[in-house]
Amino acid sequence: MKLFAFVPVKLALLLIIGILIGRYFTFDISWTLGCTLALIITLSLYYTLTKQLTSTLFGSIAAATTIALGTLTYQQAQPINNSAHYSKAAFENNGPWQLKIKEVLKPSSFSQRYIATVNSLDRNLVSGKILLNKKMDTTALTLHVDDELWVYTRPIAIGPPLNPHQFDYKRYLEHMGIYHQLNLNTTNYIKSKTHTSTVYGLAAKARLHIVEKLKEQNFGADELGVIQALLLGQRSDLSEETYDNYKKAGAVHILAVSGLHIGILLLLIQFLLSPLRTLPKGNIVILVLSVVLLWGFAFLAGLSASIIRACTMFSFIAYALSLNRPSNTSNILSLSLFFILLFINPNLLFHIGFQMSYAAVFAIVWIYPLLQKLWFPKHKIVRYFWQLLSVSLAAQLGVLPISLYYFHQFPGLFFISNLLIVPVLGAILAIGILVILLSLNNALPDWLVWLFNKLILWMNTVVDLVAQQEAFIFKSIPFDHIQLVIGYIVILLMIGLLSKVTFKRLSFFLFGILGFQLWTMYADYNASKQKDILLLHQTRNTVLIQRNGRYLNVWSKDSLKSKNILTNFEVQERIYRTTHDTLRQAYLADNQSFLIIDSLGIFPAAKEKNIILLTDSPKINLERLIRDTRPKLILVDGSNYKSYVARWKNTCKKAKLPFHYTGEMGAYSFISEPY
Repeated sequence: MKLFAFVPVKLALLLIIGILIGRYFTFDISWTLGCTLALIITLSLYYTLTKQLTSTLFGSIAAATTIALGTLTYQQAQPINNSAHYSKAAFENNGPWQLKIKEVLKPSSFSQRYIATVNSLDRNLVSGKILLNKKMDTTALTLHVDDELWVYTRPIAIGPPLNPHQFDYKRYLEHMGIYHQLNLNTTNYIKSKTHTSTVYGLAAKARLHIVEKLKEQNFGADELGVIQALLLGQRSDLSEETYDNYKKAGAVHILAVSGLHIGILLLLIQFLLSPLRTLPKGNIVILVLSVVLLWGFAFLAGLSASIIRACTMFSFIAYALSLNRPSNTSNILSLSLFFILLFINPNLLFHIGFQMSYAAVFAIVWIYPLLQKLWFPKHKIVRYFWQLLSVSLAAQLGVLPISLYYFHQFPGLFFISNLLIVPVLGAILAIGILVILLSLNNALPDWLVWLFNKLILWMNTVVDLVAQQEAFIFKSIPFDHIQLVIGYIVILLMIGLLSKVTFKRLSFFLFGILGFQLWTMYADYNASKQKDILLLHQTRNTVLIQRNGRYLNVWSKDSLKSKNILTNFEVQERIYRTTHDTLRQAYLADNQSFLIIDSLGIFPAAKEKNIILLTDSPKINLERLIRDTRPKLILVDGSNYKSYVARWKNTCKKAKLPFHYTGEMGAYSFISEPY
């Protein structure tokens, strides 16, 4: 198959290029708008005068227009570019903010979190989204989607990660159009007694009602958590152990209501409605009913971004099926990709779920037929399992570079869990929908509850057995963005080679593998030359690390706790070996003396020190310490009380002495510039 022979594929790729340009380069939006309009007018005039669609000049202008359209679409999709965005207003006072709850997020150990839309600020109409944090309190009101609040507090900017290679929550929220957060307590907000309902609120109420009905049945705790994730897209009641097992078994996609579930549901709907094909215009009736039922399921599952994306994609596929033209699958997928990015949200391009979903589907469309050509068993049972394995292999190959880039691990036994679960997933989904419908009508028989509970228990058991095979779970695999790009180039070259084996294609494929290996060797060599000493930030702990090439020395007060923030650093920096030791009182870092003062508050008098680190909230007179030791810098980490940190900061400010608090400024590097 010629991958780029179809016009929709080309348009989708050009639009993505434009979105990437808008993301990584800064342009004035009016200039981008002017260029886009000029290109559209030029394209229209050229076609009107020449009536040529196949000329090189027309193709070049059309390509430039699509790229410009992608850049403009991305810029317009950023809420902060809107003149009515709340960030354009002054933040001198505490509001009031008029907010409407849009989404309830999974709570953390300490707080409940919500995403809210901003309707007004200080009685002025504004727009935008904001993150709400509310401390866990059994006496506080529970907030739901569509609840309206008046909040009296100041916004807090969402900070970047404090340690190198830590998850960048700030960037993640920026892709969702969120730039600030508000902290709620029992005294700074009022919940409105009335509110207007939205489709999201109605969906949340319907989902909550379904969950309450399911909880009345005799389902196990783990089984109920999986049922909610599987059918309603809610993972709040799913235990961490169960979720980790699915991740280790390469079956975590089963718990996310997205492409796999919507695809299976579409096949079930098409099968059940197949008798209608005998009617006049039966295909149109099936298409309409399929799309309506798909979006009805999306409504029950909460209308999350992943579900909307999947339903949009499979609505296009349903249209292709109604035309009886399977060869148009690549076109339809590309059109759905183009439609979603252009008209729904171009920021979805930077969501991991969006990337993995389309990568998996395109890989299945392109690679699965090639695997069937390699071997087509005559025995029906063997052929059935080979087809399942081929689909699983194609999907895993499609998402492999993305998975390694983001998660740095690969489940070696993914095909076992998929071979055992995917064949019955359609039946599980069908029974699950039936269970929901019967429970809503109080007509759910006990035998069906028992059967469905056993099915989920069996699925959990299979996943657990696969996840226990730790030797086949490849973890901590270094994989950077260059390897990501080269990896997909190699996959594309492999598809071309499987399509038609020629010496030229084989040469390109082997050169691609060689290029991947050479870059990996270069990255390892470059990592072996790096040296640094860092003070990291961790609450209630002191972590000091020395990196010498691919070896890492760690000094900390709690070595077990420090491992939590070192995992990503070790992988990203290609660390080969890590050693742990207890903290000492003094060090020599980059020819600078470095003194640590802990809770005992003991320090040598009348002795100059270049750098002093305060840990465990020592009760000291900082002014006298500065006078006696004459340091060049005061360091404070996350092991100190914040009230102490604020007092020390003011003291250093009066003494005109540099002050670095890792909780605000991030990790401190003794050799290079602070991170």
